[in-house]
Amino acid sequence: MTNLSVNINKIATLRNARGENVPDLLKVAADCEAYGAQGITVHPRPDERHIRRDDVYKLRPLVRTEFNIEGYPSQQFIDLVMQVRPTQVTLVPDAPDALTSSAGWNVLSNMDFLTSVVDRLKSGGIRTSLFVGTDLENIRMAARTGTDRIELYTKPYADMYPSDRETAVAPYVEAAEAAFRCGLGVNAGHDLSLVNLEYFHAMIPRLSEVSIGHALICDALYLGLEETIHRYLNCLK
Repeated sequence: MTNLSVNINKIATLRNARGENVPDLLKVAADCEAYGAQGITVHPRPDERHIRRDDVYKLRPLVRTEFNIEGYPSQQFIDLVMQVRPTQVTLVPDAPDALTSSAGWNVLSNMDFLTSVVDRLKSGGIRTSLFVGTDLENIRMAARTGTDRIELYTKPYADMYPSDRETAVAPYVEAAEAAFRCGLGVNAGHDLSLVNLEYFHAMIPRLSEVSIGHALICDALYLGLEETIHRYLNCLK
């Protein structure tokens, strides 16, 4: 089964707009789990424009499913996750001021750095995942870092899906197979939605996890959070 991990960054963005505790991030995380989500994802950034460091500490004892923390592996980020010890850390190559993740790692150019970070995280019992594109050699290099999984950057798939879904998904099928042959688990995320998720999942049935935030929270404005999560879970059956 493919797990659904709900990224709650957008809930924190809405809360921060008023400077109070509405909506309550911790309650939303608990509700997501109660409605069937198998994980909670957060992506704290240095400017704390959505998820704050304090949120991460408060969420850790409350999350009963898998807790996934995404981020660029700065020293501050590494210190945070080593203290919190989430289920999984997903390493992304974002600049500190990035609006959102927009590309995967060039693993070869960062091999020594990524290998040392992965080693440190795994010494703390934390599962690691590297955010990457579909380049096959890059995926094979990712396996050499010692990471447990990769997360495929799916925006190119989402962009092409409306016009040609078969062409859109083809490199992801090939990339997933290359990862499986290297002994890696495969996650996916970025712009997956109720429109394109079911087909993606059908074409990559051994997918371990999808992390979805923006589209899911937008859908919840119309459908309600519980109904929205149920619909995303139905896409993963």
